[in-house]
Amino acid sequence: MTVFTVAAAQYPIDLLADWDAYVAKLTRWVEEAVGQGARLLVFPEYGAMELASLDPASMGDLAGSIDTVSALLPEVDALHMALAGRHGVYILAASAPRRVEGGAVRNTARLFAPDGGVGAQDKLIMTRFEREEWFVRGGEQLTVFDTALGRLAITICYDSEFPLLARAAVEAGAEVLLVPSCTDTLHGYWRVRIGSQARALEGQCFVVQSPTVGEAAWSPAVDVNRGAAGVYGPPDAAPAGGGMPADGVIALGEEGASGWVYATIDTARVAAMRADGGVLPVAHWSEQPGAVPLPPVRQVVLR
Repeated sequence: MTVFTVAAAQYPIDLLADWDAYVAKLTRWVEEAVGQGARLLVFPEYGAMELASLDPASMGDLAGSIDTVSALLPEVDALHMALAGRHGVYILAASAPRRVEGGAVRNTARLFAPDGGVGAQDKLIMTRFEREEWFVRGGEQLTVFDTALGRLAITICYDSEFPLLARAAVEAGAEVLLVPSCTDTLHGYWRVRIGSQARALEGQCFVVQSPTVGEAAWSPAVDVNRGAAGVYGPPDAAPAGGGMPADGVIALGEEGASGWVYATIDTARVAAMRADGGVLPVAHWSEQPGAVPLPPVRQVVLR
């Protein structure tokens, strides 16, 4: 399949009454997107932090909120896996902080396939808040997921602002970059959006951004959330079969509003643009002074 509908969430951080409230919320969101024909559902960075509200004793503490959310991840992932299988869709779950061996914390997004497969991508480069106040550490490797929809890669929020990460994914065959994001100012939102659009231009690929939105005053981690979901492509009129919009914006949500933003993606157009676009930045990348071969990217099959 090369043509499919993607749904990018503008996802609010809610104060949850109990676990059942979370199950009902996630199920409702997934069923709404599936009802609109979505085959790929993208949730944002740190959207899982709403689960910290299930423990009132620690939800206002940075370290405590990590422990609460990390402990719930097996149940969270089982729920996502069940929903992906039930509806025959791919779901990029909202990223979450998780404790790993030795007590370190990673910010991890998990991609669930219809057949029960699951892949994970750690955020690689930490923001100042993550490294200086929250003590979340970066991961070590980028992954490209070979799916029935095409080859997908995940660059979480700040990672999208670093071109060599996306370039490594493109060299490994990535056709769609997923950018879950969480930003507390419009400055942050625009940094990630500009980064996403630049990565679409350089990589001649689709980029899907999904942000958290709204306020959660009870959380010291995600108290304010600004942004809009967007689906971007390279601003290229070629090749045959139809080019992209002049500004590269395929779909864009209303900033701050909760809900889904939908777009149609045709991954066959990526190969066509890379072969015969108006410009060929993928092919011409190595002509930049200082361009060097990038390290290999891990490949995972998720069908």
